[in-house]
Parts: sequence; C-alpha cells; structure tokens
Amino acid sequence: MSLALRAARRLLAQVHGAPKPALKRLNFCWEMARPSSNMADFREVFAKAKHIAIITGAGVSAESGVPTFRGAGGFWRKWQAQELATPGAFARNPSRVWEFYHYRREVMLSKHPNAAHIAIAECEKRLRKQGRSVVVITQNIDELHRKAGTKHLLEIHGSLFKTRCTNCGNVTANYKSPICPALAGKGAPDPETEDATIPVEELPQCEEDGCHGLLRPHVVWFGEALDPDVLTEVEKELELCDLCLVVGTSSVVYPAAMFAPQVSSRGVPVAEFNMEATPATDRFRFHFQGPCGTTLPPALARHESEIIA
Repeated sequence: MSLALRAARRLLAQVHGAPKPALKRLNFCWEMARPSSNMADFREVFAKAKHIAIITGAGVSAESGVPTFRGAGGFWRKWQAQELATPGAFARNPSRVWEFYHYRREVMLSKHPNAAHIAIAECEKRLRKQGRSVVVITQNIDELHRKAGTKHLLEIHGSLFKTRCTNCGNVTANYKSPICPALAGKGAPDPETEDATIPVEELPQCEEDGCHGLLRPHVVWFGEALDPDVLTEVEKELELCDLCLVVGTSSVVYPAAMFAPQVSSRGVPVAEFNMEATPATDRFRFHFQGPCGTTLPPALARHESEIIA
C-alpha cells in the first residue's frame, strides 16, 4: 500500500460527512492546467481505459428526486440528518431515529434510477464483455446503482436496506415495507408531527435464533469509522484504475475529497461530472458541468473503436 493511501486510510477512518479543509491538509501542490470540457478528448481516454473507477455522491441521485437532508431546508421535522444519524441519537431515542429511517426507506422504494445510474450500469455490462472493468464507489445509501443493474459496487456508507443487530452484529438485507408493524404510517416529515415514541421491544428486532436484539440501520453514522474491509477494497480499486470519474460529489466531504485527488496525483486522468465546479476541479483533467443524467450518458456510450460482442 502506498504511503499516500495509508494516510488516506487514517483520515477516512475518522468522522465522515462534515466538510473539512482536506485539500489544504494534504498539501497537494500539483501545477495543472485548467480542466478540459472537450468530450471528444475524454472519449479517446475512455476508449483506452481498462479499469474505470466511478466515485458517486448525492448529485447522481438528485435527478431521481432523492432528498439529501443537507443545507438550507434539509430538515426532517425539526432535525437535520447530523442530529439524527449518530450513535448517541439512537441510544437516546431509537424510536425517533427509526421513524427517520423508515421515512427514508419508504421514499426510496418509490424512486427509480435515472439516466446517469443506467448509463453507468450499461457501461459496466458492455465493458465486462470486452475484458475491461468498471467499479462504482458510492457514498450514497439509496441502492439506486444496484437497482440500475450495477454489479461491482462498493457502498462505503452502507445501505438503507440493510440492518445490523446491536446485540449479535448480524447484517442482513431488509426490504420490508414497513420494516416492522409499529412503524406503519409513521415517520411523516412535517415539523408539527409528534414523535411516535414506539417502545424498543416493538422496533425492528433481530430474527436470528434466540437473539431478538434491537436492529439499527446498517449505515455509517456521523462519529463512526468507515468499514476497514470496504476501505481496503476501495484502496485496491483506486490503485488499479487507469481512469476515474467523479460524479455528483462536492469534493469537500470525506471520502470523495480524498479519493479523486489521490488518483490524480499519480497521473491518472480524472473527469468530474457535477452541477458546478468544486474545490478539487482544477486538479482534474476534465470537468463537465450540468445534470449528471445529461452529461454522463454520452460520455459512457459505446465508443466507435469498441468491438461489439
């Protein structure tokens, strides 16, 4: 493992989610020309790439109508996600936290992948037949990449549709709607809605034989470390990749702020697809501004040099 990646891993194992002056701390001092928005040039690089890493954030799901709970207006009732998505919040009021996640699960069951998700999944499928690979490293917990058909997927923050037992630690996929009877009809986001105050014994329970422990969402909360096994996989993929795409991420929040500049620092082309420039934009070779569902499909479409299997 490179020294830089070791440093990245130490930083990424810390609290995630809060904006930090990552680029200053890392003291990257590359002199690079302003990024190009020439799609033809990008397509030539894309045609030669054998192992493509695609890092995605909330922006890739925005066109599917997925609420982010960030920034102005990003509230569920009276709280922002940072106040609910913590181990302390769950310990103090598991009923309220489960109402929040139940609401998010129910919303996501009604959402569908957009053109960006589909373009990524179709690209992966097509290139696999050519002996080339695509890996998606996502910060999103909505499973829209999975719905779109992406197979090689690293969900660094977990999934809304997995649970983990606080007693035995068992992790399992869970698509029940509602996830337990007591949460049926609960979780309304209106600020005037009162907490349901559901007893712990009526909240989601572990179904492993003899356990019956309280379940929690299998997501990485503020104040928690990222899964070291997932980080190891991310490191491996980033060391292998010969092209990196950064799609719908602000590049000021860990881990996206760390991954893409690290890849760029070893000379690998990085292309950013985002609604606006980010603090990392000038470190990348390409930047394509606009909705991901508009800019990404033509970028990942079949190149004329590809052999159709």
